[in-house]
Order: sequence, then structure tokens, then C-alpha cells
Amino acid sequence: MILRDEAKYMDMASFKFVVSLYAMYQGCPPGKRPSTQQGIVMEFMEGGSVQSLQEYLHSPPQWPLVFRLAHEVAQGMNFIHKENLMHQDLKPSNVLLNDNLNAKIADFGLSRVSASASNSNKETGAIGGSYKYMPPEALESASYEPVRSFDVYSYGILLWTIATGKDPYPLGNYDRVASSIPQGHRPCCKEIEQMKVDGLKELIHLMKRCWDGSPNQRPTFIQCLDVTEKVLSMHSTGIHDAVGHLKRLMSSNSKTLNTSGVTNVSLQTAEESTNDSVDFGRITETGRSFNQVCASTKTMGIKDKAKFVDHNQATLIQDVSEVMAIAEALGDMVHREALSQIGREDTTSHYKMRALYHGPLRSGGDKVKAAFYDALKAQHPHLVERLGG
Repeated sequence: MILRDEAKYMDMASFKFVVSLYAMYQGCPPGKRPSTQQGIVMEFMEGGSVQSLQEYLHSPPQWPLVFRLAHEVAQGMNFIHKENLMHQDLKPSNVLLNDNLNAKIADFGLSRVSASASNSNKETGAIGGSYKYMPPEALESASYEPVRSFDVYSYGILLWTIATGKDPYPLGNYDRVASSIPQGHRPCCKEIEQMKVDGLKELIHLMKRCWDGSPNQRPTFIQCLDVTEKVLSMHSTGIHDAVGHLKRLMSSNSKTLNTSGVTNVSLQTAEESTNDSVDFGRITETGRSFNQVCASTKTMGIKDKAKFVDHNQATLIQDVSEVMAIAEALGDMVHREALSQIGREDTTSHYKMRALYHGPLRSGGDKVKAAFYDALKAQHPHLVERLGG
């Protein structure tokens, strides 16, 4: 039941910066016969995790990659919260990396419907999470009911870990951390505060806001994105070199980064796996199977296209470059004033996309969003395909 709950929440949080769920598995793993086990089949993340990367480097990655990781995790968490979910165990080993070192959030074993989003849908469960990433209010009270600010606090500690490459409390056992955090103790920022790096001051300020002792003072993830998008833009030209440098380093040393807690197993032959079963029917709120979902995207209706545009807002704002061409393709659906605003030469594509979302897409409803989807697919077919459209 726990695995199916995790699979359900993973499916609800299907997004570019969240690890994808492919199927449920039930069978006998190699060397474990006659024991039957259940499992979740997820996409393979070749880059390991933030934790395994730090263990390999014994230091943080280059700054452009630090800022990109911070932004991608914020995008993933913002989407999770928009889906009325909480993660409750955000930490380095649960942020996985693909072959290009892009971040995706994993491990939904402690997730549940957000109490702060919908009391009527609130699901009960024990407070989870790794104690070094738990907020003071959770450490102080056994009856604490997690809300979204729980994840924001964890994100603040995670930001510090990404920026320093260190364990936030290397000598702290549970009792020590549980007693010191409510008193205001946090990871030391003196070392990174002395570094002269563009955007680092803003990132440090953000992490301190996130780990504020008062939950009401912590920002939302959409507010975090305002900061992470800004600081990432200061280092966008250095991303390619930073990723390339790290991949060459790992290749030259012939080392690979395994995801934390995952054991490598050999493939079974067809004869060996006759008693195994894989449920390719993804668990969704509508009850549609994975194959049905895939088939439906080939002939998407207006509502499906609009949903695609809404669910992928953060990614599209980040990745779409041909904004003006898309806006012009919408014709009269975009008023002249909005078109002139989007067409300003002194603004970035991120700004143009935000203007498009906050203006015509918001006011025009599903019909305009569907037309936007069609124009987007014409200009960025590979992006749409990558996002499942």
C-alpha cells in the first residue's frame, strides 16, 4: 500500500523536474527467489544524486551548476505544491541528476496531500523526513501537522548544502539537532558570505529566509523562483562549460555516480522472469492507464492542451525562445498592447513568456491556451515532445 501511495503521488507530480514513474513491479528479484517483492519502475538517472556528486567531488560543483540546481529544485517543488502535494523529505539524496546533470526530485514515500492547500483532502501520516532537514516546529512537537512551509525550510538547508558541498550538521545526532534548531541554530554561512560570486549574496539571503524559525516568514516556492531565476541568469553562459568540465572529470577518472540507496542488479532472462509482473497502468486520479495517456496526447483536445500549458508553465518560461513568433501566430487573440509589450527588444525571453502567461493566456482561457500549444509545437516541436505533448 505504501508503494502504491508513493506511485500515486509521483504520477500526480509528473513534471520535467520530478523523476518520472513508468510502472509498478511485482516479482522475484535476481538471487532473491522464492521471495516476491513489489517495486516502482522509474526513469534511470545516470548522474546519480546531489549527495553522490558531493561525495565524489568533496566540494560543491562550479557556481553555474550550483545556481542551476537551486533553480531546478525550486521549479520541481513549486510544481509539487501547485498539485496540492508536499514532499516532506527534501534532501541531497532525493535530488537525482540525469546525464546532463539536470536535477529531478525523487522519493515520494513520505508525500501526502498538502494540509495547507486543502483541509478536506488532507491525508494523515507520521511526520517524516531526515531530521537535519526538518523545521524547528516539526522537531518540537510530536503532534505537528506538516504544511508547505515544511518543504521550504528543507529547501533552505538543501541550498546551503549545494552551495558548500558539506553536511549541514556533521557531528549532530538527532538529540543535539532537535534541541539546537528550535533555539535558532543553523548551518554557518561565514565562509560563503566572504566569497565574491555574482548572485551568491541573493542566494544566501534566500536560504536564510527559507529556514526562518517562523513558518509564516518563509517564502513560497514561486517567490523562491523569482530569486533563483535571477541569479541563474547571471551564470547562464557558464552552464555548458561547467557541465562539460564535470563530465570530463568523471570520465577521466572512470567513476560513475550511483543514485543513493539503489543496488545494481543484473538483467533477468525471459525464462527467469516468467513469474514477474509489471503494471504499466500509471495510477492517476482519472484512472486512465499509461498507454491511454500516451495515446490521447496524439489527438489532444482543447482542455488537454490548456492543461499542458498550465502544468508546464515554469519550464516553458525557462526554455521557450521563439516567443514573438508564437505571439504573432495567435493573431487577434493577443491584443496590440500586449503584443508590443511582448515584442520589446530590451527584455529577455523569460520576461516575454511571463507577459504572455499573465496577459493573453490568463484572460483568454482554454481556447487561447490551446492555440498557444499549437503555435508552440510548430516552433519548438522537440520541447513539446520532451514534455509529453
